[in-house]
Amino acid sequence: MTVLTARGREGAPTSTRPRAARRAARFKESLVGWGFIAPNLILMSVFLFIPIVWALVISFQDTRGFGTPEWVGLANYIKLVSDPVFWQSLGNTVVFTLLTVPIDMAAGLGLAVLLNSVLPARGVFRTSIVLPMVISGVASGMIAVIIFYESNGLINKILVALGLQPVAWQSQGVPAMISVVIVAIWLRVGFNMIIYLAGLQGISPELYEAARIDGASRWQQFRSITVPLVGPSSFFLLIMNVIASFQVFDLIFVMTGGGPGNSTSVLVTYAYRNGFQIREQGYGAAIGIVILIITLAFTFIQWKTSRTRDLVE
Repeated sequence: MTVLTARGREGAPTSTRPRAARRAARFKESLVGWGFIAPNLILMSVFLFIPIVWALVISFQDTRGFGTPEWVGLANYIKLVSDPVFWQSLGNTVVFTLLTVPIDMAAGLGLAVLLNSVLPARGVFRTSIVLPMVISGVASGMIAVIIFYESNGLINKILVALGLQPVAWQSQGVPAMISVVIVAIWLRVGFNMIIYLAGLQGISPELYEAARIDGASRWQQFRSITVPLVGPSSFFLLIMNVIASFQVFDLIFVMTGGGPGNSTSVLVTYAYRNGFQIREQGYGAAIGIVILIITLAFTFIQWKTSRTRDLVE
């Protein structure tokens, strides 16, 4: 018993030393990891988390940016319920999203499949499609104004030269929304194409070869191989495109300013109007919080219900 006790006492420190060493190594690894992500966390805190919290606080206040703000609780959110312009802006945002997102994704996938094949001057076509991504939204909006200007814009000049009636791009609601949708699709299709190209290049060519041997047509290969295997890319693009559509601002602000008659007003332009033009900053902040809640709710639902979620993880 004495020998066993002595051995047990001798063995205790040796068994705890490796644990302590492993703990110290894990702690050092954690410090290294936190050191790498600390700059990003600081930047995100300064430019994202703190502004969101501050906007949430302002949304419960009645303030115009000067003087002492008055705490009004949920009054700004109650005002949203009875505000017809808010509901019109929300409806316009949903319509804009439903029009741009499917077309952007479908066109991006089609262009990616086309430019992933043996096509002459693929680099030139890829560059021309991606080029709008490097142009700022304000500059793109100014270019669009020149093209869609009602009195002497490029499109109306072409229509008049062909003997057709010019389109009231700025004075009628539906043409104004169509012009914004067209420009938004032009700006985003390059991003969708790049993401789908990355997904296509991860598909093994042996799958297409086996399908050809089995007699599958190009459409059957596209439907049964390409579309399912780019599912993770589609999942990512759906979320990113919806978020971008709900946050669209610069393009609409430059092209139409939300008009005519609020027909192209979206949630962000309406929040800007209240927060910086009318100076009802509490009400504008409340609209911004609603935009945040909608995008977070959509992302959460999409993440939970998507069949490609496991592939993404």
